[in-house]
Amino acid sequence: MTWIAPDVERRPRADLAAGERALLEEFLYRHRTYLLRKCAGLTAEQLRTASVEPSKLTLLGLVRHMTGVERFWFREKYAGQRPGDPYPADEGVDGEIDLVADADAAADHATLLAEMDLADAAVAGRDLDEPVDDPEAPTGLVNLRFVYLHVIEEYAQHNGHADLIRERIDGQTGF
Repeated sequence: MTWIAPDVERRPRADLAAGERALLEEFLYRHRTYLLRKCAGLTAEQLRTASVEPSKLTLLGLVRHMTGVERFWFREKYAGQRPGDPYPADEGVDGEIDLVADADAAADHATLLAEMDLADAAVAGRDLDEPVDDPEAPTGLVNLRFVYLHVIEEYAQHNGHADLIRERIDGQTGF
């Protein structure tokens, strides 16, 4: 039986006059859902298709990359957890993007969904202003607000890629 990426139910719109935390969570949810909907209805083979030459970028590569982004920023960088790299590779190879030819699309899709839940749990109840050490940041610190905004920024950038890839695969546009 051929695995097909499942559709994602849209939940009712949130209160767009809510507080900052609720809005950050809402926009992150929207971007997560958008990527998942771009994958919905496609086979594993279609998800592994690099359709915008000469790029090697695929929808499955984006799913894997965003799994890594969620894991790194929420769980590793902010919460201090050490879950390990879900897609390790040799030096000079991006395991998330480059190694999709033999990847298990169903497992990678499930890993992203699980990572979203784990990321949410890792920061639940934490204050947006609470800083954590980040030697790479100009001040040596980042707060949870920055993490939310950065992950939303990553999704926004890559959802644009997902639009183009999906349209080339089967002509589907829009959300």
